[in-house]
Amino acid sequence: MTQSTDRGSAARPTPTDAEPPAGGIFSRRYLVMTLGTTALVFLSAFESLAVTTVMPLVVADLGGRSAYATAFAATLAASVVGMVAAGSWSDRRGPARPLLAAVVVFCVGLLVAALAPSMPVFVAGRFLQGLGSGGISVTLYVLVALAFPPALRPAVFGAFAAAWVLPSIVGPAAAAFVATTWSWHWVFSGVLVLVLVAAGAVLPTLLRVRAPVTSSDAFPTGRFLAAAGTSLAVVAVSSAGSLGGSALWRWLAAAVALAVLVVAVRPLLPAGTLTGRPGLPSVVLLRGLLAATFFSTEVHLPRMLFERFDVSLRLAGIVLTAAAVAWASASAVQGRLGPRLPHVRAVRIGTVLLLVGVAAQAAVALVDPGSVAAAVGCALGWFAAGAGMGLGFPRTTVLVLEQSTPGQEGSGSSALTIADAVGGGTAMALTGLTFTAFAAVSGWASFAGTLPLCTALAVLALVAARRVGQPVSQPAH
Repeated sequence: MTQSTDRGSAARPTPTDAEPPAGGIFSRRYLVMTLGTTALVFLSAFESLAVTTVMPLVVADLGGRSAYATAFAATLAASVVGMVAAGSWSDRRGPARPLLAAVVVFCVGLLVAALAPSMPVFVAGRFLQGLGSGGISVTLYVLVALAFPPALRPAVFGAFAAAWVLPSIVGPAAAAFVATTWSWHWVFSGVLVLVLVAAGAVLPTLLRVRAPVTSSDAFPTGRFLAAAGTSLAVVAVSSAGSLGGSALWRWLAAAVALAVLVVAVRPLLPAGTLTGRPGLPSVVLLRGLLAATFFSTEVHLPRMLFERFDVSLRLAGIVLTAAAVAWASASAVQGRLGPRLPHVRAVRIGTVLLLVGVAAQAAVALVDPGSVAAAVGCALGWFAAGAGMGLGFPRTTVLVLEQSTPGQEGSGSSALTIADAVGGGTAMALTGLTFTAFAAVSGWASFAGTLPLCTALAVLALVAARRVGQPVSQPAH
């Protein structure tokens, strides 16, 4: 693993797993890097929770009910292109320049969304946000791989999760207040200001990062084209529900887009990922299924509470807060436990908790307990789901970084975050298509038919989690 990129300490030996540096990630050596990277995670958290909270109002205002899922899926789909470009750029030149470029694109996307007069323009802004957020996520992982020894990485990702605490507490409520008092447009404008502040905070750290030495300066054109094909395929699946004609025609169009997606995404992932080969491929597959389960469920919860149970937007935001707080808390716990909690055990416990939490949402959708009981049931179940993600997500990242060859941390991180985006985006697209199909029956059937599909994804994640601990019989790449 590459030594720390801090110019003042590059000559020092990297501590081993058995001898972590005194003071941990907040020691003098790592303090600036920890604070800078955590600031960017903070803004990503605030943006995610704020947008998810106000999206029902955005759709109602712009008249794009059928494009609800597309507004989320387009962001994740675009992030695949950003991940591949930023991962390759980071491996060749270091993470500083790609991170700054990603922040600029993200800001442009926020501005377009804030000024959007129609749903197509809004989706275009979300697409640009995805390009930027994809680059930000990969370069942050590369910074961790270059700057921190293996013994400290669980604590770093725990700090990243802790950066969700304040946004999770104030983000949904603040977004709901701004949207209902003034306009949802101001939510995106406010996030834009936060991005600029966070970028200014991390800039001194970026200027001190040295580029790693790599063996090639060639841009991976093939991978970039595969990423573009993957992105377009995810958008096509999510847009199938908006097509005219019969329901059969929409499902056939989605099936064709899915076939293209499978072909396009294979070069972007370690060999054997789609079949769950033990080792790195199975970890990447599990990560994709975790993201697919959690995020495809999360986008429907505020909508279900707001539209079906007539719960206020502010109270619906509390459900998102419960999961975010649980995610951050569980991630902090796993960071403190470190090697005492084996990686495989952490991801398996986390997957079980996620299954329980998603199943609770499906139960609420099916039995219709009433507005107050629905809000309480969703909050409790989503708290369990968030705790599961807090345990499993950081450890999948650590496993991938440990199994990536030196100098290829950007590619390994890119594969991991591509699994996040493709898994989440595809699941959102399929649940959106399912939602549209069941909406022809009745309003309550839309959620009662969609959330059990999310539960099925959690079951698949549990199957994949069982393969993570199997012996590796052949090379992971």
